[in-house]
Amino acid sequence: MFGVYSSVVERLAFNQLVLSSNLSTLIFSFKKMILQAGKLIGAGAATIAVGGAGAGIGTVFGALVVGVSRNPSLEQRLFRLTILGFALTEAMALFALMMAFLILFTL
Repeated sequence: MFGVYSSVVERLAFNQLVLSSNLSTLIFSFKKMILQAGKLIGAGAATIAVGGAGAGIGTVFGALVVGVSRNPSLEQRLFRLTILGFALTEAMALFALMMAFLILFTL
């Protein structure tokens, strides 16, 4: 009788070990999924800035067209300032894209 009881206790202990092992695997898998979801959401949010940079570039060149149409004699000076504005706006877009890639492919 004592041997049967010992066998039952060993089986229960083994089942508990297997259950806790599966539970820890499940928790680890869940944490990985949460991390991956956070990465994708962060990269998507960082990529939105690229669209904003496109709108900024359009605004810069639109302002050049308006400025030259109002005062054609300032065309060269306005064009230099426009190129500077374009470069700064494009740099912000590249920084945002770089951050999106860093968020996706690190950790």
